[in-house]
Amino acid sequence: MNINEPNRIVPDRTSPVALVVDDVHVHFDVYLAASGARGIKSLVTGQRTRATVKALSGVSFVLRQGDSLGILGHNGSGKSTLLGAIAGQIACTSGRVLVRSQPKMLSGASVAMNTRLSGRDNITLGLLSIGMKPEEVAAKELEVVEYTELGDFIDMPVTTYSSGMKSRLLFAIKTHQTPDILLLDEALSVGDKTFKQKSLERVNGIRESAGAVVMATHQPAEIRESCNYAMWLKDGRVMLFGDPEEVIEEYESADGSRRDTVERRTKQHGTHERRRNQR
Repeated sequence: MNINEPNRIVPDRTSPVALVVDDVHVHFDVYLAASGARGIKSLVTGQRTRATVKALSGVSFVLRQGDSLGILGHNGSGKSTLLGAIAGQIACTSGRVLVRSQPKMLSGASVAMNTRLSGRDNITLGLLSIGMKPEEVAAKELEVVEYTELGDFIDMPVTTYSSGMKSRLLFAIKTHQTPDILLLDEALSVGDKTFKQKSLERVNGIRESAGAVVMATHQPAEIRESCNYAMWLKDGRVMLFGDPEEVIEEYESADGSRRDTVERRTKQHGTHERRRNQR
């Protein structure tokens, strides 16, 4: 199917479509661990109870070139699963994902590099792996090195780096060639305040260069600064999609109610414990 072909979820705008996520469902089959006598029996017989986890349920949206979408949600809400489905790393149970070109995924949680090599060597290999020619790599290397702000560590083995340093290095490599679609999974949550600001500016630059950005984050401030759309995911379902301020307001309002409930239950539990101890 042509990605620019009209369908029920494409908004009425004129810039080219970069990404279509159409009624995507992702389900995982898992095996539940039993306890007590049933657990011992399942170990002996090999019989286990199977259950289906609905990681995503009916997610739909369209991004055009120049759009940036920020996804909010607690751990387990489906943010990383959605990015994985867009990247083609996770198969959709039903629905479809249409992309103008292969998305580039950048995650703050997992950094795939040769840790025995130096940061500089990884820059060279990384730039070659994203399609740059050797002469282009030679011209770009110093710029990437300076962007990382790793100082003398740039010539040390990556195995000596902290997770934050690795993420900064990978971010510098993958964003020094503007992709059509960039996926960020908590990738802006590393580094000091100055580097985070640089990262946000780089994301804005990619969006302004006609690329599309999808970022999963726990930080509403990042979405306010970089995104023209926001989505609130809860238990794999879209609770709200639209203007970032409106989505963030609803998300934080619901999150505040959730915290109040937790605090109230904690206080009730503490009161109950004190009364029991006084008996």
